[in-house]
Amino acid sequence: MSAAVGGAELHGFRGAAAQLPRSRMLGRPLRVAPPAASAATGGGGGSSAGSIRAVSAPLKKDATEVKRSKVEIIKEKSNFLRYPLNEELVSEAPNINEDAVQLIKFHGSYQQTDRDVRGQKNYSFMLRTKNPCGKVPNQLYLAMDTLADEFGIGTLRLTTRQTFQLHGVLKKNLKTVLSTVIKNMGSTLGACGDLNRNVLAPAAPYVRKDILFAQQTAENIAALLTPQSGAYYDLWVDGEKIMSAEEPPEVTKARNDNSHGTNFPDSPEPIYGTQYLPRKFKIAVTVAGDNSVDILTNDIGVVVVSDDAGEPVGFNIYVGGGMGRTHRVETTFPRLADPLGYVPKEDILYAVKAIVVTQRENGRRDDRKYSRMKYLIDRWGIDKFRAEVEKYYGKKFESFRPLPEWQFNSYLGWQEQGDGKLFYGVHVDNGRVGGQAKKTLREIIEKYNLDVTITPNQNLILCGIDQAWREPITSALAQAGLLEPKDVDPLNLTAMACPALPLCPLAQTEAERGILPILKRIRAVFDKVGIKDYESVVVRITGCPNGCARPYMAELGFVGDGPKSYQIWLGGTPNQSTLAESFMNKVKLDDIEKVLEPLFSYWNNTRQEGESFGSFTNRTGFDKLKEVVNSWAESPAAA
Repeated sequence: MSAAVGGAELHGFRGAAAQLPRSRMLGRPLRVAPPAASAATGGGGGSSAGSIRAVSAPLKKDATEVKRSKVEIIKEKSNFLRYPLNEELVSEAPNINEDAVQLIKFHGSYQQTDRDVRGQKNYSFMLRTKNPCGKVPNQLYLAMDTLADEFGIGTLRLTTRQTFQLHGVLKKNLKTVLSTVIKNMGSTLGACGDLNRNVLAPAAPYVRKDILFAQQTAENIAALLTPQSGAYYDLWVDGEKIMSAEEPPEVTKARNDNSHGTNFPDSPEPIYGTQYLPRKFKIAVTVAGDNSVDILTNDIGVVVVSDDAGEPVGFNIYVGGGMGRTHRVETTFPRLADPLGYVPKEDILYAVKAIVVTQRENGRRDDRKYSRMKYLIDRWGIDKFRAEVEKYYGKKFESFRPLPEWQFNSYLGWQEQGDGKLFYGVHVDNGRVGGQAKKTLREIIEKYNLDVTITPNQNLILCGIDQAWREPITSALAQAGLLEPKDVDPLNLTAMACPALPLCPLAQTEAERGILPILKRIRAVFDKVGIKDYESVVVRITGCPNGCARPYMAELGFVGDGPKSYQIWLGGTPNQSTLAESFMNKVKLDDIEKVLEPLFSYWNNTRQEGESFGSFTNRTGFDKLKEVVNSWAESPAAA
């Protein structure tokens, strides 16, 4: 860590976490670097070997020898995300071709097949909205609810990035569904693909200066990095660019500024060019101490810094987080973000743009496994990365400002907004809204004309509630099975899972459909070894190693590595400030108690006062824990 950003105590890490190796606290994994492309394919200047600079015009003849992934060629030839998607959408086939599959991601959709159906390809599309801060106006929620019934599978999915996912849309209905979203104050543009995804921010509708400023900043960053070519509106609303609100002038100014060579002049995409980014890009904004957004898992983490009077004055910036990895490829890994520096509040859009451009120009485009910005920073080191960003920013970053310890905030239950209104955070298991719960939520949201927000923990917040509505809303939700937090098992309150099977093509085993039975089995183990019913651990499950539910931050992570089989990861902490590590591979679903019972029993018997399970596993060490698991299998207690 450079002197410019100070010691770890300034970044919200305290206690046991502060004693961990830097590779797990601040994301500098002690691993072999990803293999670079051969020198023959490298560029010049400050770019690393194998990196390809983004282009806004056809490549020069000598540049065609540079190795690029297939997706890079598709993007370049697409006329800014139009071709061949425009032709494939009007064909009679129920699916689209591979080139169009890559492009429709930028428009917010993935082509999927139902893997429960054998013997034929049952094509449908998943649509993902883009909701900065998780904000969903009343009109959009009602539209999404209707679309789920008319064109989807009858459910809505709340995601870990504060968006909706709508599954099961047929190709012939895509234009109807997307145009309806657009005309009801929504968008799916950039929810997937090689660009900036949804920007996270604290979901709570508190009327508080720092929260409001964080949310506004997130919305401005989202606007800054939204594609500009118009292809989205050409395809889905016949070129009618429907704007729900006028873009803030500071956003337009920052996008158009080219004083430090960030832009492609005269391009329809001044920031992205024809190639967009090397891979997905994730940003979160929060306030000091609030880690409801898993701030360290993002490509860019932005933290509001306020003065003693509570007035926001600037931002601490983290860079280089990311969860995705590939099984059995040790040069891929989850990584926590590093502190980059501090900027005054008026500079945040320019600083973010400079970071994005640094990744655009230097991120690898030859092998998509290594294209995320975390690998660029891991290869270069944070000091070189900072120096390169400063060229595009035009200034030096200031020293990181002190921050309090991070805390996870769920924002569940009844709370005061600060303006005389209430909000209610509804716990939704796995974020799946369906059945009677879906019907009741619609009735409440429609009757009381409520706006909502989606949380990064897959829950829903009902906003702007009058005091007089509290009792009838609580009663209606309970009758629909949406219980108050005090009546929900604490394990369920913090657990997350990705959708996985049957629709995700990458899933190796169950996640969403399997997590509730697993949580019940964990609670049964707790009961058996004497852990109290009010105690909990953070459990996250994914069907593959891509990490959509951020399992590498969990105290107990399950990562699918085969049919009914999981890697078990241990060592995350309840405030999501520590990276977990792989503890055991190929644990069969039927055998998880053989691992969990000895671990939880040992934790219960030997933990320090108030010590979380994640902190306990870090203090104890994996060698000892594996010894405990192995010896348990031969002990009378295992019989």
